[in-house]
Amino acid sequence: MIRYNDLAGKKIGRIEALSDGVFAIALTLLVLEIKVPERPVHSEAELFSLFLSLSPKFLSYFLSFMTMGIFWNGQAVQLSYMKTYDRNLTWNALFFLLLVSLLPFTTAFLGQYTQYRFALLLYWCNILLLGLVLYLHWQYASKKQFIALDAGAFPTIDKAVRSRIVIAQVLYLAGALLCFIHVYLSMAFIILVQLNYAFAIISGKGIQKKKD
Repeated sequence: MIRYNDLAGKKIGRIEALSDGVFAIALTLLVLEIKVPERPVHSEAELFSLFLSLSPKFLSYFLSFMTMGIFWNGQAVQLSYMKTYDRNLTWNALFFLLLVSLLPFTTAFLGQYTQYRFALLLYWCNILLLGLVLYLHWQYASKKQFIALDAGAFPTIDKAVRSRIVIAQVLYLAGALLCFIHVYLSMAFIILVQLNYAFAIISGKGIQKKKD
């Protein structure tokens, strides 16, 4: 007999479509958290001062926009190498998207309470869980031989995917710990890490281009 669980979650395209939709909505929600303060303004100086008061929110917005971009790309790379999917991977992807949809809240919380370490550590926990679920996504697909690579190419790609997640999470941890010195120092370090991962300012040997 064929079990229902053996039939469910086979189409990768549905996960890709859902992921793109969730990421698009979450990215939009980030900027919607930056609201113009409703207070009377009587001069250009007051208006400029009012705008500057929003700088923590803009900083957290930029931080999270970079975070989402990196994780969106990370998931997309993994999916591009997978030849099939199953129910367990589908639920892994759904939990990953749950954490993505949580980012607008942790971002707003950090933007509102930037001066407090707890807000930064809560945001870091969000990033940590995203990285963990993404790592388990690749780990499970590798174990089940869902990766569309020959035996010669697989070790190189596998090492590159895993090491990127692990090294990034170690750097994010280092950045989070800097909040015990100063929260803005912690945020600045995390942003530098993200800029490097986004633009490969300092990079090792990259993932080989997938052959058609």
